[in-house]
Amino acid sequence: MADLFCNDWMLRFMDEWNNESGLVGELARIKFNSTIAYGFKGEPQPRAVIVVSKGKIISVGEPNGKSLNWDLRAEPKDWQHWFENPPGMMALGMAYTSRKLIFNQGDYASMIKDPGMAGPFIKSFEVMSRA
Repeated sequence: MADLFCNDWMLRFMDEWNNESGLVGELARIKFNSTIAYGFKGEPQPRAVIVVSKGKIISVGEPNGKSLNWDLRAEPKDWQHWFENPPGMMALGMAYTSRKLIFNQGDYASMIKDPGMAGPFIKSFEVMSRA
């Protein structure tokens, strides 16, 4: 867990994401461009940010005041559990309703109802598990 969301981990995540043609292809199809942050509940700032352009991660790094479209937070133990056992739609829905997964920025309810975004969102957790 010590390296979760550190720069080396985020670079591995970017490589795994960009090599996952199903994820990149689906997001490119909907012209998905976004700045997504990840971090821990209770901390004032996210730990790391990815910038996605046309479905591909084009950069990773620290927040540094970037404007965020999405900011996902959870306890370290929950992130670890999801990386060891990538969740499906039902498990993510339960995590959201039980507040294990918090969206400080972004609209989970709208995103999960959009098949073009829901599938890639779930796939991103699988990709994280390989980083």
